[in-house]
Amino acid sequence: MWIKVCGMTTPEAVEAAVAAGADAIGFVFAKSVRQVEPAAARDLAAPARGRVACVAVTLHPEPRALEEILAVFRPDLLQTDAIDLAGLPADMVACPLLPVVRAGAPLPEPLPTQLLFEGPVSGAGTTADWQGASRLACRTRLVLAGGLNAANVSTAIDRVRPYGVDVSSGVESQPGVKSPARILEFVKAARAAFLEMQR
Repeated sequence: MWIKVCGMTTPEAVEAAVAAGADAIGFVFAKSVRQVEPAAARDLAAPARGRVACVAVTLHPEPRALEEILAVFRPDLLQTDAIDLAGLPADMVACPLLPVVRAGAPLPEPLPTQLLFEGPVSGAGTTADWQGASRLACRTRLVLAGGLNAANVSTAIDRVRPYGVDVSSGVESQPGVKSPARILEFVKAARAAFLEMQR
């Protein structure tokens, strides 16, 4: 079971995710209301290092931008669309990868040993294709993202049986602003559902 809270923009959000028991926190470097610069992300992540995985979330990054993210932020995990990975020089990426596969898009071959299954647009609050995700979760370690919140994460875990879940807009009080209370509710609900799944 693996729980990631994505779109960190404040120290309060970082501390709330760590305190709630999340396994990972994500920092968005693509255009978004949650976008942060590498230096800002480095500073935000500093108190969480060694306590949770710090994930760099990118979307079709330019090589120069990616180099800065890797050098300045130094992620534990690099999340980017699977179609981006073929263009990345092997010597550029030393950290583990979390490829993103979007509902309706062709699957990469060979299938990665782990991936994040997302809706067509990240951070939009739109529920992903749970049926398609469920089929894929039988073949790889799948992290389910897209439209999750404390109210539906238990149902999502029961139907998809993923390795992990990823939340962003579902724990916000307004776009880009995380709610510590909603983060805690989500993590508690997800943990309970994962424990139930394992029985």
